[in-house]
Amino acid sequence: MQLVFLMRPYIKTMFACAFCVVLVNAAELAKPLVAAFIIDDFLVDRNTQSGLYSILGMGAVYFTITLAGALLFLAQVRLTARVSQLILAGMRNEVFKKILLMPMKTLDKFGTGRLITRATNDVETINEFYSDVFINLFKDIFLLAGIVVTMLALDARLALAAFTGVPVILAITMSVKKLLTNNFRKMKTIISQINGFFAENMGGMRIVQAFNRQAQKLGEFRVLNAAYFITTKTQVLLNTFLRPTMEVVNTLVIALLVVYGYRRIGGDTLSIGVLYAFTHYIKQFFEPINDLAEKYTTVQSALVSTERIYEILDEDDTEDPGAGTHGGQVRGDVEFRDVWFAYDEGIWVLKGVSFRVKAGQKAAIVGATGVGKSTIINLIARYYTAQKGDILIDGVSVAEWRLHDLRRGVATVLQDVFLFSGNLEENIDMYAGLDTEEIEAALETACAGFIAEQGGVRSAVTEQGLNFSTGQRQLLSFARAIAHTPGVLVLDEATAHIDTVTEEMVTESIERVSAGRTSIIIAHRLSTIRACNVIFVLKDGMVAEQGTHDGLIAQGGIYRRMLA
Repeated sequence: MQLVFLMRPYIKTMFACAFCVVLVNAAELAKPLVAAFIIDDFLVDRNTQSGLYSILGMGAVYFTITLAGALLFLAQVRLTARVSQLILAGMRNEVFKKILLMPMKTLDKFGTGRLITRATNDVETINEFYSDVFINLFKDIFLLAGIVVTMLALDARLALAAFTGVPVILAITMSVKKLLTNNFRKMKTIISQINGFFAENMGGMRIVQAFNRQAQKLGEFRVLNAAYFITTKTQVLLNTFLRPTMEVVNTLVIALLVVYGYRRIGGDTLSIGVLYAFTHYIKQFFEPINDLAEKYTTVQSALVSTERIYEILDEDDTEDPGAGTHGGQVRGDVEFRDVWFAYDEGIWVLKGVSFRVKAGQKAAIVGATGVGKSTIINLIARYYTAQKGDILIDGVSVAEWRLHDLRRGVATVLQDVFLFSGNLEENIDMYAGLDTEEIEAALETACAGFIAEQGGVRSAVTEQGLNFSTGQRQLLSFARAIAHTPGVLVLDEATAHIDTVTEEMVTESIERVSAGRTSIIIAHRLSTIRACNVIFVLKDGMVAEQGTHDGLIAQGGIYRRMLA
């Protein structure tokens, strides 16, 4: 029903298609009747021919009907193709829009491979349905109905004999249906795993090669590929079983009609022309059934793909960037009040974390790996939502902030930088409408003078920015953050991949841009946080120590031992 529901906005066009189909099928039904008329009146009864009432006249009528049917069918195909492509274009837009509005928790739940499969493979499967099956679906259904009515009108007993093959076809189709559906679901699951495997390993290819894991990764892929091969082979076997079976049933029914009809012709209760028309109709009757049987796998695949796509579209957990009761510019006062957070239920990453960073202060968060430093960053910009406690920005809960304003006011520079294909200006601007002068000023502040040698702000950026060094990408990410003049600047191990000389330049630029702006730094290089107003030391998901660099040294606790 979802496939039909998608056509609702184009109901007028679909009615036009249906009208064309009725006329096309009327033409198809009329041709055997014209042929039967010629056989009975002129070849058997030898009636006198005159004008249109002649073999030549009936031939002209037959040609006219055929030409009109062909033109109408062309119109129907064009209209249906237009509707189907509009549906698919809209579906692609809706799927990608939905993914863009999903919170990180939901994106984590689905996974990259599953989302890619739904946005590409599943939509393409529905495209195959509309372009290959649906175009002929109306025609086949109306043709079957018309043939049944015409056959019953010509000779009810002969029609009933012809319909003896229908229960056999239904029984075969229903027996295969469950196998097809289960196989398609399994196939879609495996292709999702393959897409995820490709995405993961293409992104981590340098690591794979660095540790000489090519053979192992190839082995893992072969397992997935073999599983997919088995499902596709099953699909082909089921598909090839249906078509020949339908052909056998078709032939047996025609043979039955010939035997039964011959006996009645001998008894003078059936004309040769009507028997000819019946043999033609029975071929027409089984042709769309055979076609539907052959395309049944495509229909089942489309139904499964539609379910999977609507699993995305029906997802309730989405973000509205404009929702919220508070907006405006972020000044930069950040406060955590007894915050508890877990990615997986019951496994707490943060346990009652409380601290405050006043607007304009420079704060650092340090601690061993896995204590929750990056989690705090994710919670500030509400990429995830805390299960307990509250997080305040400028005295207002992040739950009340409009996401658009909150995230515009909190800029994050991550350790792993992602650049989009295009040019540098697009990657710094991010469609915010910044002037070229503003972008160049941000690049200068970030000590990214190297771009002058590569063509300036119009320099090309390849996939993931791999035409720049790791350190250069870090500097570009820093420029992207400060170009939007955020109230809170977050540096998550932002100097991890920068050499000592560059680090000195970046440290100097940080001092300039952080004036009057809240800065929160996560760093393992403790030399970069000595000048911070306050340092928070995390241990086991809690704030174990806090104070200035000198104050913490004097305490002789965890921070002092970290410097040792």
